[in-house]
Amino acid sequence: MSSQNISEYEKDVIENRSDGEKNLEHTSFPELKQVTSNALSRITSRLSARDIVDPGPPPDGGFKAWLQVAMGWVVCFCTWGYINSFGVFQTYYTEKLGESQSTISWVGSVQLWIVFFVSTFSGRALDAGLFIPTLLIGSIVQVIGIFMTSLCKEFWQLVLAQGLCTGLGSGIFFCPTMGLVTTYFKKNRGLAVAIVSTGNSVGGAVYPVLVRQLLPTIGYAWTIRVLGFMNLGLLSMALAFMRPRLPPRKSGPIVEWRAFYEVPYVCVLLGMSLVFGGLFFSYYFIGSFGRDVLNMSYSNSLILLIIFNGAAVPVRLVTGFIADRFMGPLNAMVPLLFINSLFAFSWIAVNSQTGMYAFATFYGFSAGAFQCLFPTTVTSLNNDLSKNGVRMGMAFSLFSFAGLAGPPIGGALLTTNGGGRGGYLVAQICLGVLTGLGACLMYAARVYKVGWSWKIKC
Repeated sequence: MSSQNISEYEKDVIENRSDGEKNLEHTSFPELKQVTSNALSRITSRLSARDIVDPGPPPDGGFKAWLQVAMGWVVCFCTWGYINSFGVFQTYYTEKLGESQSTISWVGSVQLWIVFFVSTFSGRALDAGLFIPTLLIGSIVQVIGIFMTSLCKEFWQLVLAQGLCTGLGSGIFFCPTMGLVTTYFKKNRGLAVAIVSTGNSVGGAVYPVLVRQLLPTIGYAWTIRVLGFMNLGLLSMALAFMRPRLPPRKSGPIVEWRAFYEVPYVCVLLGMSLVFGGLFFSYYFIGSFGRDVLNMSYSNSLILLIIFNGAAVPVRLVTGFIADRFMGPLNAMVPLLFINSLFAFSWIAVNSQTGMYAFATFYGFSAGAFQCLFPTTVTSLNNDLSKNGVRMGMAFSLFSFAGLAGPPIGGALLTTNGGGRGGYLVAQICLGVLTGLGACLMYAARVYKVGWSWKIKC
């Protein structure tokens, strides 16, 4: 065969192969592309809410709605239950790391600040139809933060792992979860949110119990890992069952600046910022007060935190029911905050271990009662539920700075020994004053919205 014939033969093979590839391109590839496109479309639709049409008014009940409440409870258990139990770690870290209480409290404060601050962005993700991705990503980040906490040996490592990483993960999915639950209810919204918020209190009691029982037997590292595995299982369950109800709002800002022209909204935000600034001092230092002032053992001081969190469970449910049926969330919030202020001042009079147990119980009642109403109150000020995630996120972000500053400032007051009792007297007075001022601002919001008459439900 000549070189010319070989060349012609090779050309013929190449031309035939090209024809076959062209035929394959025009026959098989489009189908493959179509199948791939359909698969990606199905995955995208499952991860987002883009295929949801306007479902109309909230169902206010039914299996799916109450399932969201149950899963919202799980999310609150894993986020605020863990955060509210920081008093367990506050006392332990202070002893083991040799740092001051004010310094250690920065770990919890950074965690608290990140949770609230990130809510500005994660709240908008709910409105954009991205609830499932936020829950997935946030859960992964939070669990990684908990497992990394088990490896920490230094203060700065705790700030990064327990403060920054765990707080970031919790902040990514907490606000969207609360916003999602409120979209399923209107008439029973207060009760639904109250049920969800009991997860805060139950978690705040369960985590200290686990730490109290496991720490002496398996050590710090594996105790934290047990908490991580528990959160991993619970958040996986929430990811499997939680689903958004409303279609995405395609456009809109991360911050709705117009809301800051609404006097009731601004008063509620400022009032609750003052309240939260003082409240988390109680969560972080109630156990330390038992040890430092009343000479309680570490184990018994943890019981104070368990009682403080656990006492709030029944009262949250009752408060949510009463707010729904009779008063409205804002009407209920005002007297509860004034009562909480009185209990804060009464802490000054506690001078025995028995009295401290009683105080933790009643203060837990009042603290839990108003906390369950906050998301409902913010939602009640909003006439457009499609903006609920944004407005709630804005509120949480403003609170973040109060949560960041409150516990460290309280810890710094302890170092001054102002008023005696290790400085707790000045801190307790500030706690009562801040809560009272917050109650006054909430009352101003109520008067501006509906007037002076208490007969109007709001």
